[in-house]
Amino acid sequence: MEYQVRAARITDVERLVALSDASSWTAEGGSPLNASDLLRQLVYLPQASVFVAEARRELVGGAVLALRPSVRAGGFVGTIDLLVVDPDHDVDRVTDALLEDVIRSASNKGCTLVEATRPDDPVALGRWAAQGFSPAGPRIQRTVAAVGSTARRI
Repeated sequence: MEYQVRAARITDVERLVALSDASSWTAEGGSPLNASDLLRQLVYLPQASVFVAEARRELVGGAVLALRPSVRAGGFVGTIDLLVVDPDHDVDRVTDALLEDVIRSASNKGCTLVEATRPDDPVALGRWAAQGFSPAGPRIQRTVAAVGSTARRI
């Protein structure tokens, strides 16, 4: 089966929320936004990218990349805030496809570093390691070359 990754649309939000465990999206600050409302906003914000993976026109995974400036990192840091895959599909292939597009987007947006919460599951950690992520305290991270930098790899 072939998996295609594309930018999310508003019509993808409900399926993406259903795939993720939206009940675990509790806002610590008592935000009035629920998961669906927040994702709808992120679809349009320039400092975020929301991706979905499809197989035969069915949404089977998704990822959210949020950007923040960082003097220490020498540019922007991209945080993979959400990565979710339907367990009925090839989790390794969908994860790889999503991470490739997220990393490419981060590089295109001037990120020098991409980070994510370190997974507890050794198998999941192995998937991330295969994409170049390494442990960095409670997080995992990967350096990337921002578009236009002399260190960019082609």
